[in-house]
This record gives sequence, C-alpha cells and structure tokens, in this order.
Amino acid sequence: MTARYAIYYAPAPGTALHDAASAWLGRDAATGAALERPPEPALADLDLDALTADPRHYGFHATLKAPFELSVDQSETDLIEALAVFAAGRPAFTADIAPQGLSAFIAFRLIAPCPAMQALHEDCVRAFEPFRAPLSDADIARRRRAPLTAEQDARLIAFGYPYVFEDFRFHMTLTGAVRDEALRIRIITALQARFAPVSGPHVFDRLSLFRQETREAPFTILAQASFGG
Repeated sequence: MTARYAIYYAPAPGTALHDAASAWLGRDAATGAALERPPEPALADLDLDALTADPRHYGFHATLKAPFELSVDQSETDLIEALAVFAAGRPAFTADIAPQGLSAFIAFRLIAPCPAMQALHEDCVRAFEPFRAPLSDADIARRRRAPLTAEQDARLIAFGYPYVFEDFRFHMTLTGAVRDEALRIRIITALQARFAPVSGPHVFDRLSLFRQETREAPFTILAQASFGG
C-alpha cells in the first residue's frame, strides 16, 4: 500500500486554534506528538479518547481535496511545488467559525455561507486532480456502501470522492459520531464554551498538504503554503 496525500485547510502550528484543537484531539498533526488533553469537567463522565479517536487519526483539518494516492507520473516533490504555486496566487480571507453539529458529528463549521471557501474547495478539487491516481476497485466498493446519487457516483470516479462541489460542507471535525441527540447537544454546548476563545472571525491564509504513510498510519502535515506567497 502506497502513501496517500490530501489537500486540507489546517491552521498554522503554534496558533491558538491549532493548539486548542490539537490538545482536544490528543495529537498534534504537525509534529505527530501525542498530547495530554486538558480536563473538560462538563464531559467528565465520557470516554473522550474514544470520542475523538477518528478525528485524532486524521489530524485537525478541513478537507478540500480528499485523500488520494499519487499518480505514477507525479512525485511528492511535484505535489509540494504545485501546492506552493497554487497558494501563492490566492488571497487570504476571513470567515466566522464555531463548533456546531454536522449530522451525527461535531465540528468547527462556518457560521454563514462563504463564497471564498466554496471557490477554494472547487479550485483545489480541479487543480490537484492531475496528481491523483485512479481509485482502486476496493476503494470504489467501499465508497459505494453509502447510498450515492448518480451524480455523486459519477464524481466519485471523476474526482476520487463523491461529496464535492455543491455537496461540500466545510468542517474541521472534533468528534466521532454521536447518535444520541441529547448527548450530542450536551457535547456541542461544552465544546462551544471550551473553544469560545478561538471561535468567531478566522483568517484563512494557507493550504496544508497532509501525508499518510499507510492506511493504518495517522495523517501528518507534510507541507504548508501561505496564500499570496
């Protein structure tokens, strides 16, 4: 199994949002280091390691171009260079974010629609498509276990991921699935209080390239590129 790469938004290491979210998840995707989570008294009766296991594996991020294996005619160096060129041509923008529910999950989400974020996602999907190897039959079968529309299935084949363009929902995941509605509301309330200092206006000023050595390994930040050079 070869490495996988993904184009994500992730805040710069050392910033308040990066540090707070990494501590909550229990891992810093920039360094790979495990982190001790500060106590959360409002959720003291829950297994927070289990609650955060899935997002901890991926690292704190928002997906712009979903994980992919490299095409045989591209290299990691080519991808890093393309990331820098792509980012240099884009302006930074600001949008409000806060922890909210997303189906059964809880994530930092946009408080209001953001055309700049939507455009960034769509441009990333298209611009980095030449670097993506075709999906394996196993990956296609895995994705098709979920109910897909005809359009989503076509995009799965065309772009390696079904939930793109109008199906895109910006989110930086904080928990795994929480099926119980009352519990989910309770966790959202606790996380909104916990992350209040880093919620609200946020400057989106970079792209991140994440790398996963094997399917079992966690994702880590390989490179970041600032907008506007």
